[in-house]
Amino acid sequence: MKIKKLGHCCLVIEIDGKRIMTDPGSYTIDEQSVYTGIDIVVITHEHPDHFHIDSLKKIISNNSNLDIITNSAVGKLLGEHGIPFKLLEDGQSTELESVYFEAHGDKHEEIYEEIGQVQNTGYFIGKDLFYPGDAFTNPGKKVDILALPVAGPWTNIKTPIKYALELKPRLCFPVHDGMLAPNFGTAHRVPSIVLPKNGIEFKVLEIGKEEEI
Repeated sequence: MKIKKLGHCCLVIEIDGKRIMTDPGSYTIDEQSVYTGIDIVVITHEHPDHFHIDSLKKIISNNSNLDIITNSAVGKLLGEHGIPFKLLEDGQSTELESVYFEAHGDKHEEIYEEIGQVQNTGYFIGKDLFYPGDAFTNPGKKVDILALPVAGPWTNIKTPIKYALELKPRLCFPVHDGMLAPNFGTAHRVPSIVLPKNGIEFKVLEIGKEEEI
């Protein structure tokens, strides 16, 4: 598996020659809009830092045969723009372009009461990588690689560390960090101290560099 982080939550994941892009949102408009060679786009929820419709239209125009996997809330918005999608929600799985996908969870982490409480679906992309979107969903099965959200108005650094310790992946890497200062501060430093002591590799992906995971 190869992963390139374009920024925040937008990843390009290559599995067996297929490229999957996650959550093309408002933090990575320039990077994602010009990307070619994408087979599948996965969208976890409708918040603009994960779902930027104008960028998505450009991605579709650059990758005319791509498929989109998402939940019914995002699907409703896509339908308003005449964009087809494949529905995959909590408890469902499918194989697309020979890549396995499995959906877990149904709700965004709480910001404050019902503010921002949209439908959020996390996905296994392949059988090894779990990308939870904006939630700390336990999929109830072995996670080898975890895309770990480390910052946002719905968390502190303690919670993602506890989440990683609960899931016990072999390796995790930070996502949802586009709003942080360039050096990322404690959101990267503290997990790098705690998690390796507990047998979990914490790998910070260099933006724009494809890495073998």
